[in-house]
Amino acid sequence: MPLPLDPPLAPQLARGRASLPTEDGWAYEPKYDGFRAIAFVDGDAVRLCSRGGKDLERYFPEVVLPAGRYVLDGELVIDRTSLQRADPPLEVQGDDPEQFDLLSQRIHPAASRIERLARETPARYLAFDLLALEDDVLLDRPFAARRAALEELLGRDAFALDPVVDLVPSVRTAAEAQDWLARTEGVVAKELDAPYRPGARKGMVKVKRLRTIDAVVVGWRPGKEEGTVGSLILGLYDEGELRVVGHTSGLKAKEKRELVATLAPYASGAGGSADPSRWSSDRELEWVGLRPELVVEVSFDQVSGGRIRHGTRLLRWREDKAPEECLFDQLSQG
Repeated sequence: MPLPLDPPLAPQLARGRASLPTEDGWAYEPKYDGFRAIAFVDGDAVRLCSRGGKDLERYFPEVVLPAGRYVLDGELVIDRTSLQRADPPLEVQGDDPEQFDLLSQRIHPAASRIERLARETPARYLAFDLLALEDDVLLDRPFAARRAALEELLGRDAFALDPVVDLVPSVRTAAEAQDWLARTEGVVAKELDAPYRPGARKGMVKVKRLRTIDAVVVGWRPGKEEGTVGSLILGLYDEGELRVVGHTSGLKAKEKRELVATLAPYASGAGGSADPSRWSSDRELEWVGLRPELVVEVSFDQVSGGRIRHGTRLLRWREDKAPEECLFDQLSQG
């Protein structure tokens, strides 16, 4: 008998908020830096569908969930726990809970590479919702009931002995979740009475962990409007070497125009059209190099592979901070 839910299924999404809800009626979970995936398990067959409906199981052959008839919502991650099964053993550098850079490398067309990386950088599946079990669709049940059913399912011997799938922790007060805001990617809060609504941003909110660093401005990129600064290129000192770690945009219109003249005296003469950011390696963008004399404080929410991925915002200029004090280890602190 087929599963009562068919892939692909759009996952329920969360609305962004600045702070956690503190009233009664919410559950709180840590936010993970992985690939969202809905797992359809029918007997021994496992299908992992991405948020966009693409099949992921071929890229993660080591993620074999216990046999049964159920549909889970969760996250594929590579973290310290999963890497304990790596062959050969892999030592994780830094304090990042999840290794998104390693995870993104798993999406590759070559079967031989997939097979090798499944051994060298194994992933695991963290489940946080149960959408169907046997012949029952659970979407209309409140989250509290789905969570209880998920805990019961994952408490069975087949799951308890399986290192590949794990249950995402959950607490019932915002105070208990504060520690996750300090050391993980953030917190997802779910209304206990809310049904599961595929593709909708209802019944769930997310609060991202925001961190700050002081960084050296090593260059800038022109904006879309002529005569403006589009973004600042940021660097940090790592054992005496200045490394580009990302960029900050979101500048105000007036600031974009004024910064061209402000930055001109610091021009180093370096520049070109090759984008120094590997996150945009498929594009060629003009950039202007600067002498490493200016320091800014920026906020950000995600780091991977020693780079700020996105969400960077300029907070203030730090005339009181020496550039050589802007060290790379800030990315692994706080």
